[in-house]
Amino acid sequence: MNILIIADPLESFKIYKDTTFVMMRELQKRGHSLAACEPQHLSWRSGGVVTAGVRPLRLTGDAGRWFEAQDSRPMALKDFDAILMRKDPPFDSEFFYATHLLEQAEREGARVFNSPRALRDHPEKLALMEFAAFAPPTLVTRADADIRAFHAEHGDIILKPLDGMGGMGIFRVKADGMNLGAIIETLNQGGATSVMVQRYLPEIVDGDKRLLVIGGKPVPYCLARIPQGNEVRGNLAAGGKGVARPLTERDRAIGEALGPQLAARGLLLVGVDVIGDKVTEINVTSPTCFQEIQQQTGCDVPALFVDALEAAMV
Repeated sequence: MNILIIADPLESFKIYKDTTFVMMRELQKRGHSLAACEPQHLSWRSGGVVTAGVRPLRLTGDAGRWFEAQDSRPMALKDFDAILMRKDPPFDSEFFYATHLLEQAEREGARVFNSPRALRDHPEKLALMEFAAFAPPTLVTRADADIRAFHAEHGDIILKPLDGMGGMGIFRVKADGMNLGAIIETLNQGGATSVMVQRYLPEIVDGDKRLLVIGGKPVPYCLARIPQGNEVRGNLAAGGKGVARPLTERDRAIGEALGPQLAARGLLLVGVDVIGDKVTEINVTSPTCFQEIQQQTGCDVPALFVDALEAAMV
């Protein structure tokens, strides 16, 4: 197959931990051809089809100069066998516009994973609403009074912006309410911006687990991201320590409950965040942690992903 990867600039990849890199490595290992572009390279003109300036490339196996790319050239997206949308968050306006261009490419015959419509329909924090039975007590609101009432009810809470990533903008407020007003002002910007509030889960000390669901099936291992020091966030980007573990019975039940529903909507790869036995987020834009799990357990997550991609193309 001829595969197009839409991602951040290749030059920015940290290949020792990057999930897209090991996807590409496994694809090339199986004989598939690779090309790459960034969302900004997508374009459409009336009377034509969605195109992009793409760079055909080859992975070298050399960590210092890990890829060789040809000069960029315009190609129709429909002429690729599969397109992997791997642009990292945030899901901003340009990401949103890219999903519309990709959906037009689908109408023209392209196959895109994850589905651009599903990316739009499953914002990574709000997607939780559909699966509230698996979630901790959660509130989404702009209203200062509602947040204060939620705090009064639950005593120890987590507040976070809906568009945050990597633990950005997450605050914990304990029973004493210290700085609650200032945090609300920071996050909801005078009622202009919605905020997610959740009851604090003390099980975070044992890790914020990333469950990977590929082709509707949970990967047998998760990555527990454990907060370090006095940090409340387990995110690797916030300094958390990643420890791979076998799924618990509850983890597997969550993956098996959510997986088939999400896969049926075109979500080939999903990252479900679980603290204790509660789902806190559902990540669909560019889920990670392949390398950490593979290195610590030997579970070949990239191979599982490419197996699912190849099966989806049959």
